This record gives sequence, C-alpha cells and structure tokens, in this order.
Amino acid sequence: MTKSLLFKAVFFGAAAAAPIAAVAAQAVAWAPGSEIAGQTVQVQTNGVMNSITFNADGTATIGTPSGTTVPGTWSAANNMLCLSANGGQECWPYSQPFHAGQQIALTSSCNQVTTFTPQSTNPPTQRSGGERG
Repeated sequence: MTKSLLFKAVFFGAAAAAPIAAVAAQAVAWAPGSEIAGQTVQVQTNGVMNSITFNADGTATIGTPSGTTVPGTWSAANNMLCLSANGGQECWPYSQPFHAGQQIALTSSCNQVTTFTPQSTNPPTQRSGGERG
C-alpha cells in the first residue's frame, strides 16, 4: 500500500507541476516582437492616436488620424522596441510580450509617455538559437 501511495504522489505531483513548468519555459523562451509581427497596434502619444502595423519583415506602416500613411521600420532587441520613421528613431523599454486588448504605458527614449494597445497578438514563439536551439 505504501508503494501505491508513493506512486500516486509522484505521478500526480509531476502532472500538477507540468503546466507550471510549461508556462515558465514559455516565459523564458519568448522571442521579443513575435507577438506583434504582422499585427496592428493602437499607439497614443500626447493625445494623438496612430495605428502602427508591425510587419513581419521589420517594416512598419504608421497610420495617422488624418489618414496619412508613413513608412518606417521596427526592431525588438536588447529589451527595447524601436520604431524609425522620417529620419528619426524612438525606443521603448520592452521586457515582456504585449497582449491583445491590454493597454501598456511606456516612456520612450524621447521621454514621451506612449500607450500601446494591440488589437490582436500572435501566439508565443520560442527564441531560436544556442547550441541546442
């Protein structure tokens, strides 16, 4: 009877820990930018709301309230999300993924508070790399 109880404790304990380990592995393996690549994000700075599409190829399309479309580029590296357009660049701290419909306010490298609201996001993508990668 002791052997059976030990087996149940080990089996059910491992089964209960598996989802927690999977979530922790996803958080560690998150590839910055993967959740917004190909997605449109509402971005508000100084009361002005723009729509930015973060294309998977690193290009961006910024839609202004007046209907003007501005081409740009974006990157996610070194815990920063950077957007370049019209000869300038602005970067925001970026240490966790965005989630659809959730607003997040970040202060940029230009000392501007910007609110990001993704309309939708992609499922988590693991980082590739490393010798076992």
